Amino acid sequence: MISSAIIPQPLARLPWRLIFLISGIGLFGLINLYSAAGGSIEPWALRQGMAFGMFLSLAVVLSNVREATIKQVTLPVYLTIVVMLILVDMLGFVGKGAQRWLDLGFIRLQPSEFMKPAIALTLARFYDLLPAGDTRTFRAVWPAAALIGVPAGLVILQPDLGTGLMVCFAGVTVMFLAGVQLRWFLVPGTIVAASIPVIYHFLHGYQRKRIDTFLNPENDPLGSGYHITQSKIAIGSGGLFGKGFLQGSQSHLQYLPEGHTDFAFATLAEEWGMFGGTVVILAYLMVLRWCLGVAARAPTRFARLSCAGLTAVLFSYFAINLLMVMGLAPVVGIPLPLISYGGSAVMTVMICLGLLMSFERQQRTTSRLS
Repeated sequence: MISSAIIPQPLARLPWRLIFLISGIGLFGLINLYSAAGGSIEPWALRQGMAFGMFLSLAVVLSNVREATIKQVTLPVYLTIVVMLILVDMLGFVGKGAQRWLDLGFIRLQPSEFMKPAIALTLARFYDLLPAGDTRTFRAVWPAAALIGVPAGLVILQPDLGTGLMVCFAGVTVMFLAGVQLRWFLVPGTIVAASIPVIYHFLHGYQRKRIDTFLNPENDPLGSGYHITQSKIAIGSGGLFGKGFLQGSQSHLQYLPEGHTDFAFATLAEEWGMFGGTVVILAYLMVLRWCLGVAARAPTRFARLSCAGLTAVLFSYFAINLLMVMGLAPVVGIPLPLISYGGSAVMTVMICLGLLMSFERQQRTTSRLS
């Protein structure tokens, strides 16, 4: 927060350290997209910059929403998104082999992106309403499991396994922090682990191939293992300080597929090396630290669980993408927020940050009044 008689109070009360931090990450992302396009702001950097500015403004607007209002709209928003997901499975626009969008004519919406923050808020609201004595009973489990399972199942059917897993991760994080007994996680986890061979059989062909490639990418280095192999080459060839800006051979010579989206970090690491990659990772960790601080200081149960769930959404973006591009997890199409090209991820991240800024603003207001 900036204190100044010159700056209007609504602006002075914004968490400027966080805004400068995410703006720095976003700027680095634009530089990376400029390089990935061969030194041109088209077709990615300009559009990404416009999306970043628009959704950062949305985050600032959301920071002014009161907790009471968030509570009131959480369940209606959740139900609306579930209906949209059903419509996607029935009437959705098909692109790149997946049915994930609603075509409204003037815009294509991907409802699954809205579900990531919505599931965190919905579970937080559920446990906020649940009597404290019921948290360790089955009444704390089955409604939450249904709230998670319905949208996650609809998303996975699109098919979008990565987003479905993110929805589950955010929801389960809120359940765990709400105080649900550990046995309710261990028993289903054991069943799922034992059922992996059966689950594997029912996956889509491309999903099975991704798992096979993750386990042994060298089996088909010019086919299904090509993405991971080229990503590792790009990251490793960057060395300590990288090949230099606009000098990445893997991305510029088109060896690295999707160097502006899923594998944007590989493009970055090739040109900026381990040093540049480490700076970006530290910047993300600072953002997550700020988010966890907001969750730790939250005065109400709803705010505390909401902030934790929203932080889990941001962490899953960051962790899954880095593990993916380094070959430590299967390729599931999760972008690196603010670095990879794509307005949907920027929108989701800014919604999460805007809500977190709202809770943080109310914490400061409460502390001044007390």
